[in-house]
Amino acid sequence: MARSHTGEARRGLGASIALHGTLAAASAFALIPLLWLVLTSLKPKDAWISSDVRFFDDPTLANYEYVLTETSFPRWLLNSVLVAGLTTVIGVLIAASTGYAISRFRFTGLRSILWLLLVTQMFPVAVLIVPLYNLLGRMGLLNQYPGLVLAYLTVAVPFCAWLLKGYFDTIPTEIDQAGQIDGLTPFGAFWRLVLPLAKPGLAVAAFYSFVTAWGEVAYATAFMTGDEHYTLAPGLQQFVSQSRAEWGWLTAAAVMITIPAGAVFLAVQRHLVSGLTAGATKS
Repeated sequence: MARSHTGEARRGLGASIALHGTLAAASAFALIPLLWLVLTSLKPKDAWISSDVRFFDDPTLANYEYVLTETSFPRWLLNSVLVAGLTTVIGVLIAASTGYAISRFRFTGLRSILWLLLVTQMFPVAVLIVPLYNLLGRMGLLNQYPGLVLAYLTVAVPFCAWLLKGYFDTIPTEIDQAGQIDGLTPFGAFWRLVLPLAKPGLAVAAFYSFVTAWGEVAYATAFMTGDEHYTLAPGLQQFVSQSRAEWGWLTAAAVMITIPAGAVFLAVQRHLVSGLTAGATKS
């Protein structure tokens, strides 16, 4: 009996070592591109062309200085912050209202709305560029930030509405009923009682909406023209020409782009796991 327990303990230890070893190897593999990105951004101009592998070959911040002072990167950054911020705020508000409505109320057309939210997520971005371009053109929103935000909302809202619908399903309806007994309207119960309880779900929706707008290339390139209107992703294309790519400038800009996204992730990370898994099961 003792030998059996010892064997199980050894197998458990071996499985744990194998699991953690695999995770460590996968993490190291995932970090290699980031390490290359940072090291290349710190190399002198054209040093990346050298065939010699040197991790710290006269590190310099010249690439960062050039990107910040000699290009439109600060303007692209401001544009991206504006677009991503508006997409996040408006997207979360619309998705939360939609998710709450389809979670709590039964009305004519509910099933159609559910199917619509699903179907809109099935189309790739490339298929939607032309119809959205024509629609925004008729509305006079081409090369306008509200038009770009509207395009991003078509991507973020359907997913976030489904996500929050699943989260609201886990919140007891008795809370809404108690609020209405105390004199709150249905919207008042949603805004004052249910929404504060849905912070993990809202955090996930906010992060998804932010990332949707922050790193998107296709819509920003198709709908925005002019260096002063670019966001970060299409702006980086200015560092790549048909005959040459300025890898030092490109990697320096890429490193700086990751900082705001990383900050947003750190701000919401404690809510991400619970927000993503809350709607998976229903008590």
